[in-house]
Amino acid sequence: MSETETVSFGYEEVAPEEKTRRVGDVFSNVASKYDIMNDAMSGGMHRLWKDQFVHRVKPRAGEAVLDMAGGTGDIAFRMAARGAEVTVADINQDMLDVGVERAMERGISGLVWSRQDASALSYPDRCFDAYTIAFGIRNVTDIPAALREAHRVLRHGGRFFCLEFSTPTWPGFKQAYDVYSHRIVPKLGKAIADDEESYRYLVESIRRFPKMPEFADMIREAGFAQVKVEPVLGGVVAIHSGWKI
Repeated sequence: MSETETVSFGYEEVAPEEKTRRVGDVFSNVASKYDIMNDAMSGGMHRLWKDQFVHRVKPRAGEAVLDMAGGTGDIAFRMAARGAEVTVADINQDMLDVGVERAMERGISGLVWSRQDASALSYPDRCFDAYTIAFGIRNVTDIPAALREAHRVLRHGGRFFCLEFSTPTWPGFKQAYDVYSHRIVPKLGKAIADDEESYRYLVESIRRFPKMPEFADMIREAGFAQVKVEPVLGGVVAIHSGWKI
């Protein structure tokens, strides 16, 4: 990424380092209310989406999984329950702190918690069996670099799974969803987390994220094979997957 190149921060175009800083501020601001807001914004459906996602990943006992942008532990807890050895990584320490506290409250041990930048991981090549990232890739400053890093740290035969908001394709539903997300979600952020602007950014970041076919192409360009896309709820979210072969 060149020094003069800009990236999207919601509907704004900013320098890459500015996006990294501002995204960090957003998640530090919302960390303590993150899970409550997820329930409010999705009507609790995010729990079902995450269950479906982990079912697709099929974590197995003893295999090493890197859960990137794993923050509060929602995905990691589900995979650890199936016996996987999960490393939870996130660029934001406040999100990790919330996850550690939640794990202690639930009596969940054995997880590794690590502050990591998705686009420049500190792990050696070929050290994980699976890489997961849920509702995090759109907030990464350099998405192609993060995808290349995911490919690098996976062993041959390793699998990549990404759960992310996308663009609804059902006629009529897309318009209603746009109204809800742009007008209602920021107000929920104000009422529940006292932070309207952070949730306005989160909505805008969804709109700026590549559509399903475009993101699938990005995954292929990073080196993954057998790339698949599974729309959920008409494309409100999508599960993207690929294999390192």
